[in-house]
Amino acid sequence: MKKIQILIFIFSIIGSTANAQNWIPDLGNDTYKNPILYADYSDPDIIRVGEDFYMVASSFNAMPGIPILHSKDLVNWTIINHIYTSLPLQKYEKPAHGEGSWAPSIRYHNGVFYVYFCTPNDGLFMASTKNPATKWSLNLVEKVERWEDPCPLWDDDGTAYLIRGKVCANELYLHKMSPDGMKILDNGKLIYKDLLKQPIIEGPKFLKKDGFYYIFAPAGSVPEGWQTALRSKNIYGPYEDKIILHQGNTTVNGPHQGGLVELESGEWWFMHFQSKKPFGRIVHLQPVSWSKGWPIFGVDINNDGIGEPVSVYKKPNVGKNYPITIPQTSDEFNDTIIGKQWQWHANPKESWFSLSENKGSLRLFSEKNFTQNGNLWFVPNLFLQKISSPSFTAKTKLTFKGDLAGDRSGLVIMGAEWAYIALQKTTQGNKMVVYKGEKDKCEDLTQELESFSLNSDTCYLKVEFFDTNDFQFSYSLDDKQYVKISRKFKAQEGVWIGAKVGLFSLNPNIQKSNGYSDFDWFRME
Repeated sequence: MKKIQILIFIFSIIGSTANAQNWIPDLGNDTYKNPILYADYSDPDIIRVGEDFYMVASSFNAMPGIPILHSKDLVNWTIINHIYTSLPLQKYEKPAHGEGSWAPSIRYHNGVFYVYFCTPNDGLFMASTKNPATKWSLNLVEKVERWEDPCPLWDDDGTAYLIRGKVCANELYLHKMSPDGMKILDNGKLIYKDLLKQPIIEGPKFLKKDGFYYIFAPAGSVPEGWQTALRSKNIYGPYEDKIILHQGNTTVNGPHQGGLVELESGEWWFMHFQSKKPFGRIVHLQPVSWSKGWPIFGVDINNDGIGEPVSVYKKPNVGKNYPITIPQTSDEFNDTIIGKQWQWHANPKESWFSLSENKGSLRLFSEKNFTQNGNLWFVPNLFLQKISSPSFTAKTKLTFKGDLAGDRSGLVIMGAEWAYIALQKTTQGNKMVVYKGEKDKCEDLTQELESFSLNSDTCYLKVEFFDTNDFQFSYSLDDKQYVKISRKFKAQEGVWIGAKVGLFSLNPNIQKSNGYSDFDWFRME
């Protein structure tokens, strides 16, 4: 135990200073550091199929929705797909902040991959496929409100069940399903509720092991909660409960909500999130041990019978060593399809962009967004990706072809508060502008902070993001000498999602614009 604690301390110091531009959890010496994903993969769930691991996470209003990540060792991950391109409801044609997919679960049964999720104001959805890297079939199983966080279980006799939560109710319900998972067969039964011991219980994951039915569920709130295990010999209960992971003496607040997986080697591992303000809910990996029918997630460092998160640990025993990989970030826009790291803020439309009009560039059209003078809170065609490191520099090359005065295109850090640097067309020519905005239900709080004439259609834009959560913009005409904007900004998370970095092109006028901008590349350097 002392050796583990020394390892954790030494490598947490090393890991805190290394790889500032790209967060690399694989330390290259058969150990890894947490978080394994310094990015907003909220409510992660995982499965193993043979030698392959698959992870899904919440997307809320971001589209395409529910990313699928693949790994061979639980440490090195890449994005391989999304469950859906858009949600088949009119409300998602505009940014529906905080709505959309909550807490998906992924399972593999009889050769088919299943993902279940709820949009709490719309219903229960199920997606399925035989190959997770190809197109998924999306089905609305039940049109119902206030359901959340579903997870299926196929029992030994083939009977299908679904466990789920209820928004703001601290309750877990169990339903029978049709064997194909396409239909709910009953009204459901309340199987667990204890406001004193396990308040705010949600996000249940279902497992059967050694004759016990286990439900793994977070409780106690997102920023300060813990991970609970429930178990019973009868699927309908009654269930015993035990806290199996908490912050303890570590700096990892609210360690809970995630997925449990068994390796071919017999090891067990748990992936969960930590709420990290503008970074969203970043992902940690914990070893799992079993004793007397109960698991402990992490390491019981202070011998209180409850696991605590590890900072550094020996990598999972998967029998091989695999190359270091990280989820995609930079993009040269040389492909014929959008890179899998990118998401829009609402259901995407083909009219927003082109990868063929100017091959090797992403063309974003000056879409009309007249609400509150182009206030970004109401703009669906924001082209964004997750912040994926505690500090980074992002750059892009922009060629701007404005049509109407007010057309603008640029580089943004987006959240409930945001700021951007952009080229903007005026009646006298182009100008470089810096705007700051924040969400508000009544007033337009978007402000133009700085502007100056720029006699060029082409420029380079850069944002430096510091580990204090501050960021600063600059621009250049030659990608060598950059002029810094004196003002710094503070990043802020959105509704249930972390802040994002990306590109945009908009027209804040009531008239339609024929303007556009070509982004030659986007690089995290």
